[in-house]
Amino acid sequence: MSLLAVGTVALDHIETPFASQRNVLGGSATFLALAARFFTDDVRLVAAVGDDFPDAYTAMLRDAGVRLNGLEVQPGGKTFSWTGRYHYDFNSRDTLDTQLNVLETFQPVVPEAFRDARIVCLGNLEPSIQADVLGQMSAPAYTILDTMNFWIEQTPDALAQTLRLVDCLIVNDAEARQLADDPSLIRAASKIRTMGPKTLIIKKGEHGALLFSDDTVFAAPAFPLEDLHDPTGAGDAFMGGFAGYLARCRAVTPHTLRRAVVCGSVVASFSVEAFGPARLLSLTQAELNARTRAYEQLAFIPAEED
Repeated sequence: MSLLAVGTVALDHIETPFASQRNVLGGSATFLALAARFFTDDVRLVAAVGDDFPDAYTAMLRDAGVRLNGLEVQPGGKTFSWTGRYHYDFNSRDTLDTQLNVLETFQPVVPEAFRDARIVCLGNLEPSIQADVLGQMSAPAYTILDTMNFWIEQTPDALAQTLRLVDCLIVNDAEARQLADDPSLIRAASKIRTMGPKTLIIKKGEHGALLFSDDTVFAAPAFPLEDLHDPTGAGDAFMGGFAGYLARCRAVTPHTLRRAVVCGSVVASFSVEAFGPARLLSLTQAELNARTRAYEQLAFIPAEED
């Protein structure tokens, strides 16, 4: 099943307590697409970059199997850039600088050949732009939305309209509480699902993720890691793995939604093992399968002995 990833492609400058790198390939669409490709061979990307975007990064995405017909290169423009510094525990970070550059005027145009995509992933963009993308699609089977605290604060009306158009929302715990204006995640989830999305996933970082769908709640742990290098893009990798698995299954059921959360969690666990998407690019299917089996054992609850 085809999958469309719409969002940002960026050049990130990242500092951690242990290392730093500049001009790292980043952006929501980048991580979404590279994670999803492990589950479906028809991954389509829509984003914008400037003509300063390295040809090597374009080749990297193309060689990974991502279809780039929707990657708009703006002559004379500069690529979106984010500079951030992570704290010692990696749970918090400071944004040191954000350069919107080409994003200031970016109005995504989905190529005609991409408009029949069955799974649509809307990475973090202004909500009215996300809604416009949905308006260009033929008849997607499942739509997934990401947003952030900035849009919740600055564009509440546009976000409310976009939420009514999507099937699934993925946010972190702080964003869920802010969107619902409720400190209880359980109550917040209930309120958010009345806003439009029937499925809600709340990411909790190193504490895993919660899936709310129908009348059930599913809790998935985070995979324990010894080495953490760069959490940038982990949430987008989660979304890509989640959506990619649904694309592979060609069905959205309570069972496939739970398995999709597991797949998203496993792919995200690899994403943080190197700067940018380097680990996703070197990841093999055998490694992914092995960690998925290890993850299943991590969350396994044995039956009570007689």
